[in-house]
Amino acid sequence: MSLADQLFVKMCSDILDHGCSTEGEKVRPHWEDGTPAYTIKSFGVVNRYDLSKEFPALTLRRTAIKSATDEMLWIWQKKSNNIHDLKSHIWDEWADENGSIGKAYGYQMSVKHAYKEGMMDQVDRVLYDLKHNPYSRRIMTNLYVHQDLSEMHLYPCAYSMTFNVTDKLPDGSVPENGRLVLNAILNQRSQDILAANNWNVVQYAVLVHMMAQVSDMVPGELVHVIADAHIYDRHIPLIRELIGREQHPAPSFSLNPEIRNFYDFTTDDLIIGDYVTGPQITNIPIAV
Repeated sequence: MSLADQLFVKMCSDILDHGCSTEGEKVRPHWEDGTPAYTIKSFGVVNRYDLSKEFPALTLRRTAIKSATDEMLWIWQKKSNNIHDLKSHIWDEWADENGSIGKAYGYQMSVKHAYKEGMMDQVDRVLYDLKHNPYSRRIMTNLYVHQDLSEMHLYPCAYSMTFNVTDKLPDGSVPENGRLVLNAILNQRSQDILAANNWNVVQYAVLVHMMAQVSDMVPGELVHVIADAHIYDRHIPLIRELIGREQHPAPSFSLNPEIRNFYDFTTDDLIIGDYVTGPQITNIPIAV
């Protein structure tokens, strides 16, 4: 069965059984009817996904892998902060009349800085270092820029990726082709587990696959660190039903092998097979 399912069920069970409730406390999020959106939460959740073994998509319900990837490319490839450049409507709530979400996400990726006697943005710096300095311990990005927070319509949730290259796969074996292994840590300050957990896992797993391919490496481990992993009060019955469902094997996943430039990838280059899932959960209430 899918390792992503097993990790998700364990995480949700731990939060429900041992988490801390924010009921009655002063909280920022609220429901559309104005009611405070309380949560049960756990601090410092860490999930590890071996991308060399399987693609970490939930089978308990379907994750829209290509839509999740489109949002990731909106940030990392288009470096956009405008919802008109995004195919889904997940950011509509935070956009202004022009479609902007302020100096958030893709905007931060587009800011250039001096590096190696030139000017690069964060994405190009990662691509440069993976090619020229693969064993550097400084290959990372950061979206949580304090001086710009007041001009962001929503503070970044998934805010940092740290890349790390090894010569061994997570199980200690050496890739048959002798290539290096690309690993990454995704740091997230806060996460709505029902609405966003596997969405974020999937999109950053795809990113590791893409970065590895264009750097002539193989994907290794994605480590997901969540500071505040929470289940909203109105999501609890949905989560309880979800984690009791039948689990299925993970889907197959690969990328179009002809793509060698990160900026050439599109969602059409994702090759996904045998994705068997339980029914989708519709009309999930979203706290804002």
